[in-house]
Amino acid sequence: MRELSTTQHLVIHLVNISSMKSEVKDILKQNHLSITDSRQKILELFLANGSALSHADIEKNTGESFDRVTVYRTLQTFLEKSIIHLIPTTDNSIKYALCKNDCAPGHHHDNHVHFICEECSKTICLDNVNIPVIKLPKGFTPIHSEMVVTGICGECK
Repeated sequence: MRELSTTQHLVIHLVNISSMKSEVKDILKQNHLSITDSRQKILELFLANGSALSHADIEKNTGESFDRVTVYRTLQTFLEKSIIHLIPTTDNSIKYALCKNDCAPGHHHDNHVHFICEECSKTICLDNVNIPVIKLPKGFTPIHSEMVVTGICGECK
């Protein structure tokens, strides 16, 4: 099999960037949100990263001069629209990850396990690993469940 040239790699990269920008605009439009630089850049970060991000990660990696309040408000809007969901961490901070298609505004369906790697510190949504159903005593009604598993991820092993 022939290796790709630098030009071919560049073309593939540009196509991927164009595709991501289109996906970002689609997500914003589907959620009836105006397309702003901060919303676009933050969504691009989530799509490109593949793992959960903290507020500080987002501030550091936007490469733009979005102030802390803009980042906070953007994250709050994305939470309200169920574009992202919260993930608790072992140090009581919060990370954010993209929701899948079955979430709707005000109705998160993120009943999957979250995994935190103790080597690289990545927080990963394990979408195919559901939180087990907990049988509660009579009179108790569950509203939300979270499960965080710590260990070593497949990349660090």
